[in-house]
Amino acid sequence: MFIEARDLVAGYAAPVCGPASFLLGPGEILGIAGPNGCGKSTLLGAIAGGVRIFSGEIRRSPQLQVTLQTQQQPDIAGVPLSGRELLALTGASADGLPPWLAGRLDERLDQLSGGQRQYLHLWACLQAPGDAVLLDEPTNNLDPAGVRHLAEALRTRAAAGAGLIVVSHDDDFVAAVCDRTLRLGAA
Repeated sequence: MFIEARDLVAGYAAPVCGPASFLLGPGEILGIAGPNGCGKSTLLGAIAGGVRIFSGEIRRSPQLQVTLQTQQQPDIAGVPLSGRELLALTGASADGLPPWLAGRLDERLDQLSGGQRQYLHLWACLQAPGDAVLLDEPTNNLDPAGVRHLAEALRTRAAAGAGLIVVSHDDDFVAAVCDRTLRLGAA
């Protein structure tokens, strides 16, 4: 077991999600689904340690390394950072990147399209060293080819022993890649 949540209620000034309970083990992909405002992103934040826990608990394996991809990409306008440098900063490998992005790694991030930047940020998180990978709405801004490649990359990462949690409004994507789904209710 990498992560266990028991009756977790989390939020900021007040509770936003919960109670939620789940287990995540090595090689598993857990989907988290539900309507806007039900606390899916807040749950990821609680797992990563950046959100207040009101009740319940989260237990993590000792020395568990967690990588988190959020919906908010950093503002990179005018920052001379290339895709290759982003991957180096996270310790991620470029091996396996789709050809439509692998050939653009030496370009500045602010010169890439929104979908290309999104995929590169996803890749940096997905391929960084870590045991558990948390992805918040990873299919945002991706075209169908990017979604297909991402689905395969998630399966490959899980097969290598990582535990993954995927928050998504894309029910078809969740059904295609996740071993099981935790549905959160309305806020």
